[in-house]
Amino acid sequence: MAWAALALASFGSTAQAARGPWQVNMQRGVTTWSSVPYHLNSISLGVCAVIGTLVFGAMFIAMFRFRKSRGAVAEKWSHNTTLEIVWTTIPVIILVVLAYLSTKGLTSWADTTGSQMTVKVTGYQWKWRYDYISYLGKPVDKVGFMSKLDSLSDQTRQLGSGMDPYAVKVGTENTYLLNVDKPLVVPVDTKIRFLITGGDVIHSWWVPALGWKVDAIPGTINAAWTNIKTPGTYRGQCALLCGQDHGFMPIVVVAKSKADFAKWLAAQEAKSAAPAAAPAPAAAPAAASTAAAPQTAQVAVAPAKGKQG
Repeated sequence: MAWAALALASFGSTAQAARGPWQVNMQRGVTTWSSVPYHLNSISLGVCAVIGTLVFGAMFIAMFRFRKSRGAVAEKWSHNTTLEIVWTTIPVIILVVLAYLSTKGLTSWADTTGSQMTVKVTGYQWKWRYDYISYLGKPVDKVGFMSKLDSLSDQTRQLGSGMDPYAVKVGTENTYLLNVDKPLVVPVDTKIRFLITGGDVIHSWWVPALGWKVDAIPGTINAAWTNIKTPGTYRGQCALLCGQDHGFMPIVVVAKSKADFAKWLAAQEAKSAAPAAAPAPAAAPAAASTAAAPQTAQVAVAPAKGKQG
């Protein structure tokens, strides 16, 4: 791993910079696992940069220094066994190391054991549904909702609306096509298991700050997990072309402290339980049926009187 650390140190300067138009690396992410793909990407970028420099450097040196116009004469030997062994062995070693690192990262990401919370994510054209299944070992009582593009962005994107997309903001942040009416709210410092599926066509649930994305496939449930370390609002989008409004189904995850999330969840459970606790309006249907009975009797009696007359 010494070479990996050296590559990361050599090529990490670009990754350390703030996000900008010329950023070539991934963002670091805000979860306990997001550092794994970040470091793997940095190492792979470093390896590719070194290989590219060596290969293209040798090629350009050969083209300009040993060209025919300078009197260069081609060598007569056909091959060099030692050189071929070297340039075959080194790439094999590099590929094996990268495969080991990526496999180790994928297996740790796929391990959802010990999760403290479960959320089901379902993709639809063109919105997301979130259902809270359990939290801290206890089932969550009927907390779920649809999450779609916020009304301001939706109105702005309509042709002829005359609204300025750059005026769609939350604070100082431009949220045009990036905000939703109901975000997914989760706690920090909690291992959250996501069960991701699709309700119609294939979608892909992607929040870059979490460090991964998962396809939402109808009839299939894919599992993933995250553990967010820093409270905040994190945005993403559907990452798979799913129809004409594919570009208008953003994802917003709001990470709260455990105390704030507990209050939010309790409020949501109380809201979902409120309609069930209200007394059923049974009196009105009963009165309606009672009032209808004399009318029915009158209708039945009228023909009888006609026959007697």
